[in-house]
Amino acid sequence: MSNTLLQATNISNKCRQVFIAKTKDYGTSWRILRSSSLTDQLFIKAQRIRTIQVTGENKVGESIEGEFVAIVNYCIMALIQFKETELQEMDLPLDQAAALYDKYVAETLALMEKKNHDYGEAWKDMRVSSLTDLILTKILRVKQMEDNEGAALVSEGIDANYFDMLNYAIFALIHLDVK
Repeated sequence: MSNTLLQATNISNKCRQVFIAKTKDYGTSWRILRSSSLTDQLFIKAQRIRTIQVTGENKVGESIEGEFVAIVNYCIMALIQFKETELQEMDLPLDQAAALYDKYVAETLALMEKKNHDYGEAWKDMRVSSLTDLILTKILRVKQMEDNEGAALVSEGIDANYFDMLNYAIFALIHLDVK
């Protein structure tokens, strides 16, 4: 296993722990959210990170790392909502929610390995602030596609943007050395 894959797996496991704990607390209440609402939640988290990065002030006290974890988890929720169209139940059992989480993490990490090969792990030389800006760019693209009812003429689909945001958030967490 490559060092990057090991780091990404460790980060995704930490994010999974948060997802499981919140699922135990709240169930799968997020299932009521439309894709556009999840995209807006992603925007709020990424915009908060950017504001803290630009101003250097954090008045709420929640960490940037925690917000990147939230971006990972919201992206997984968005992928489940977007891709698992046959799911009718709002309340998923914990084991089913965890299995879906694991499915999309596995897809994300497989994509990460392919892109890392082709791009030569360029993300390692990027700043966390650039990763934040890329996440915001992807969010704005998704919002535009949602406003266009999912239609895209030449660009990747909505789900591809969620996968990219997820990987960017994982890269940011690796840079921030989350233990």
